[in-house]
This record gives sequence, structure tokens and C-alpha cells, in this order.
Amino acid sequence: MKHLTEYRDPVLAGQYLAEIKRTVTRPWTIMEICGGQTHSLVKYGLLQMLPPEITMVHGPGCPVCVTPTHLIDRAIYLALECGVILCSFGDMLRVPGSEKSLLQAKAEGADVRILYSPLEAVSLAQKYPDREVVFFAVGFETTAPANALSVIQAHQLGLTNYSIIASHVLVPPAMEALLGDPETVVQAFLAAGHVCTIMGNGEYYPIVEKYQVPIIVTGFEPIDLLQGILMVVRQLEKGEARLENQYARVVREHGNQPAQQAIEEIFEVSDRMWRGLAVIPHSGLEVKAKYVAFDATRKFDVPLTDTKEDETCIAGAIMKGLKKPLDCPNFGTTCHPAHPLGAPMVSSEGSCATYYHFYSALSATAPVEA
Repeated sequence: MKHLTEYRDPVLAGQYLAEIKRTVTRPWTIMEICGGQTHSLVKYGLLQMLPPEITMVHGPGCPVCVTPTHLIDRAIYLALECGVILCSFGDMLRVPGSEKSLLQAKAEGADVRILYSPLEAVSLAQKYPDREVVFFAVGFETTAPANALSVIQAHQLGLTNYSIIASHVLVPPAMEALLGDPETVVQAFLAAGHVCTIMGNGEYYPIVEKYQVPIIVTGFEPIDLLQGILMVVRQLEKGEARLENQYARVVREHGNQPAQQAIEEIFEVSDRMWRGLAVIPHSGLEVKAKYVAFDATRKFDVPLTDTKEDETCIAGAIMKGLKKPLDCPNFGTTCHPAHPLGAPMVSSEGSCATYYHFYSALSATAPVEA
């Protein structure tokens, strides 16, 4: 428990909060890019503790939330019409496609399975050589190495019945897209520590230089986030724009080299549609031609259909930082975890689901004094 309690220390938290309050002199808007950061900010009541000058807005850093509808529809088609064993992480099963979710497809008889690792899907392909096994590979740079390793392992084993639907998105291009949006309100970022653990910090320096915004790489515990916010405020108040690494206990400048090598072996960068946003250039990973036999999107003949988002869902505005979940008229009424209109109400890292589960903390009437 030591490594948890030392990053949830109320005395140290109070010291950081007091210093933030002493330092800030004007309003600032800071975006935490990752849903895991949002989860901690809300769960521990940090939003209420911050001074009113600090506005935290919630970015598109939930991979389940930004998975485009057409890929969900494709996975559903493979499960229902092609009879594959369709595997994915649990959150993906409830994300609505254009007509239904994978969970509804499972209820209709599709063989849809929740796994905790893509390597489990490779084992299923070994166990059922007469069945096609497809893993719905969703995530940012953090899950890409494991998904790449599943393809490497399947290739080494000579499996011909294993493939993946690659739905990987990259954080730095999304940050650039947000900063380039004329509506943007973002003045600084808390960057996702787990992404930088894999990829290092190198991709963020050009963003800082081009847009003159502070970027602080942080962890996910309350102390991490409060220290990161303090580091941001110090820069903003001085008119500085630098990359700093609050999460130095985990993140190294050049990241995890073997993990990067696995990604580079299997995937190549491509343009990618982000659900609720738009197509962002060079923001995705797709399977290289060398491993086309393991790319389910090219292995199976799936008809392309028009996909539509629920027009009442404001997920795009939320992920841009223009609105918050409580601004949505559907929040907690027609949209809730049992009946989500959009993906942010599904995943545990989705900002809408986070607000829903910890609503009592958000509805506090009085600020907490440090």
C-alpha cells in the first residue's frame, strides 16, 4: 500500500493546493488529455478543491470513446454474419454502433468474448483451428505493443485463423488537432504518463514550440495531478511554454525501446477517424502490408455502410473541451451507463461515465479548503 498512500497524501495535497492558490492570478484552462486523469480528478474531488481561476477540461484520451462507429459495425458484422469468435476488452462490448452494440450481437447468438489480453485470443486460435478468431484491438500507444506482439506470436506459430481489427489512435496528432481548432479553449495540457512510458517525450517538443503551450507529463494519482497542475500554472503565470515530466519515476525521455520496436514491426501510421471529432491526419496505426493476413479489415469482405452518430450526443464538444458532461441535456436521463447514447458514457475512462458514477462529488455546494 505504500506506493498508493504516498501519492494520496492529504497533507502534501494541501500543500500543492495552497501553492496553486498562491501562484494563480488569472483564469486558465487546462486540458487533461487522458480519461484516467479525468477519473482521478473527479473521483478524489480535486475539481472542487482547485481555485476558481483554474478550469479543467476533459480531452479525447479514452480509446473506447473515440473508436469510430464503422469499426464497431464491422466487428458486429464479423461476429453475426461471418461466424468468427470476436474478442475484445469488456468496455467495447457496450459501445453503441450505428444500430446495436457487440453486447446486443452476443445476445443474438454471436460468439463474442471478453478477454484481458490479445495473447488470450491467440491461444483461442490455437484451441479452435477450424474457427476464425478476431481481436478488436483498441487503444492508444499503451496497448499497441501487446496487440503487435499477438500478431508476432500468431505469425511465429503459423496460425492462419487469427487476425485483428486495428483501432489504434495516437495522442500527439490529436493534441495538435485540438490546438489548431479555431474554437479551442485549451491553454495547456496534462499529457498521459502511460503513453509517454511507451513512446517517450520526443513527440511533444514540436507541439510546445509550435503552439507555445505548456505540456506536463503526469501520472494518475491525486498528488501527480496536483503537482502537474502546479507546474502548469507556474509556467502560464510566467508566460513560459515548456515540456516537463512530473511522472519521472516511470517515464524516461526515450520511452520503452522494445515496445516501440514491436509497434514499428507490425503497424504503420495512417489517417484515422476519431468518433465525435473528425479524421485526424497521421493519428492512427494500421497493420502493415507485410502482415496483411492478420488484418481482419482486409481479410474479410465486409460491406461498407453509412454510419451515423446519435445527433443528440455532444461527445465531440466534450472531448474538445468546449463542454462538460453536465452541460448535456441527456446526461443521467436518456443517456446513462445502462443506455449510453455515446461512447463516453460507456468506458470507465469516459468523462460522462466518470461524472455519472461520482456525481455526488461534483454536486458539492461548497469548495473544499486546503
